[in-house]
Amino acid sequence: MNHTEKTIPVWKKYSLNVSEAAEYYGIGEKRLRQIAGENEGADFILEVGSHIRFKRKLFEDYLDTASTV
Repeated sequence: MNHTEKTIPVWKKYSLNVSEAAEYYGIGEKRLRQIAGENEGADFILEVGSHIRFKRKLFEDYLDTASTV
């Protein structure tokens, strides 16, 4: 059976894991985890089990209004 893997571009994904978000936004993984911890329950955070994901569009809205990261 031939399986072809389809890769979705990061800019089209609904949510990003910490390493994808770090690469996409140019923010360190440690800082992203701190942001997630400081903003528990925020709309841009998606928790899947013990994993943190960032809802791309909502996190971009957060970054647009942030004066410092």
